[in-house]
Amino acid sequence: MKYTIAVIPGDGIGPEVTNQAKKALDAVAEIYDHVFLYKEAQMGACAIDATGNPLPEETIEICKKADAILFGAIGDPKYNDPSLKIRPEQALLNLRQELDLFCNRNPVRAYDQLIKNSPLRREIIKGTDIVIYRELTGGIYFGKKELSKDGLSAYDVCSYTVAQISRITHLAFKDAQTRNKKVTLIDKSNVLETSRLWRKTVTEIAKEYKDVELEHLYVDNATMKLILNPKKFDVILTENLFGDIISDEASVISGSIGLLASSSIGNDNALFAPVHGTFPEAKGKDIANPLASILSAALMLEHLGLNEEADAIERAVEKSLDLNITTVDIKGKNKYAAPTSKVGDFIADYILNQEDSNLNFINIHAGQSTII
Repeated sequence: MKYTIAVIPGDGIGPEVTNQAKKALDAVAEIYDHVFLYKEAQMGACAIDATGNPLPEETIEICKKADAILFGAIGDPKYNDPSLKIRPEQALLNLRQELDLFCNRNPVRAYDQLIKNSPLRREIIKGTDIVIYRELTGGIYFGKKELSKDGLSAYDVCSYTVAQISRITHLAFKDAQTRNKKVTLIDKSNVLETSRLWRKTVTEIAKEYKDVELEHLYVDNATMKLILNPKKFDVILTENLFGDIISDEASVISGSIGLLASSSIGNDNALFAPVHGTFPEAKGKDIANPLASILSAALMLEHLGLNEEADAIERAVEKSLDLNITTVDIKGKNKYAAPTSKVGDFIADYILNQEDSNLNFINIHAGQSTII
């Protein structure tokens, strides 16, 4: 099979981690007889520097024609001034609108190998397996915004339609049917009118999924319970702003934000990206964790119907954790940590040699070829 993949490395560590994801995809292509045609595009700070536009028209067209989009990270400290009219982050919001990427799906899993890295106790997080469904094209991020002329007041409008709520709700419930059959709607319906619309709409749709339990939680209560007892959650469904916050909070469960991958899905397009940011302090140092980007590639394969291929990547990631072939964020500064590129090399090697269990541990820790 032949697939066209739009690759947007973006800013900061984006290009480095995306290159490792491409290594994994190339290994998959070789083993499973696929062809992945990469069409690279610019977006974010690098696009502003090159074209003056954070989201060039060429990038939009490449994405629309692709079977899927693999994205790195966006942003640069030099554009952090909120008074700037053009900022890198505008590109991602605009791309979501252009492609109608209305659903963000963010799996959160507690890896046994990394539980020790989490600030939460082992007995609290062990066995956690959550999927967060965050609506992406509505809410306060896309509402009307205005600063008064005297600069003493401002407002941001939060709005939602039943149609926007309904389409992501159906996706969340269908996913729950394949999992532990529970959906938790997180809102603030005791205060916000948009949340009351969410609660009413989701409650009506839940009647169509009689095998799935629906739970309601206010966002302040939910953020507390996510830390105190994350295993109580299965599928979380929420609006844009709350989902943004909750997804970042959930990163502490995995032991490293460097393992959190996500998909942004529309009717005709889908984008896959790590949850982490640009990490500018690590740019060019070959120390960034590439596993979230590699797992994003696995989510992409799953979306394309290539489930066996996605499993091959996930097994390789598990093996890298088993063997402690990990970057400094996981390993710690006082222990040998593998460079970004070597982690990518190991993942690719393992995919190419899935049946070979004769691993050369000396070479692994020397950062050389991993399979003999």
